[in-house]
Amino acid sequence: MGGAAVNITLPFPPSANRYYRHDRGITHRSDEANAYRGNVWALCDDEGIEPFSGLVRVSMTFFRPAKRGDLDNRIKVLLDSIQGLAYHNDSQIAEIHAYRADDKANPRVELEITEL
Repeated sequence: MGGAAVNITLPFPPSANRYYRHDRGITHRSDEANAYRGNVWALCDDEGIEPFSGLVRVSMTFFRPAKRGDLDNRIKVLLDSIQGLAYHNDSQIAEIHAYRADDKANPRVELEITEL
């Protein structure tokens, strides 16, 4: 089982707590979220990443700048940021594997997306 795969290293994402903002009952992405997403899109474009059309497995290792913060807050932000880049819609995600490590000097996410 397994097909084509994409590997990319991305910047460490902001927390979901800072990713979304609420204004008069409307939820939208924050300026920080839009900047992060724009950066991710530019990096993926530079790598020539095209969206898979079938089901995918997403494996990610978060290298944290500090020993705090919830992994699940970062997962949602990352998956939202790559939707439309590595896959068309998050309904294509059949498997998610997430790991965490610490790297104060170089916080990042190492991401692998594999077509199933």
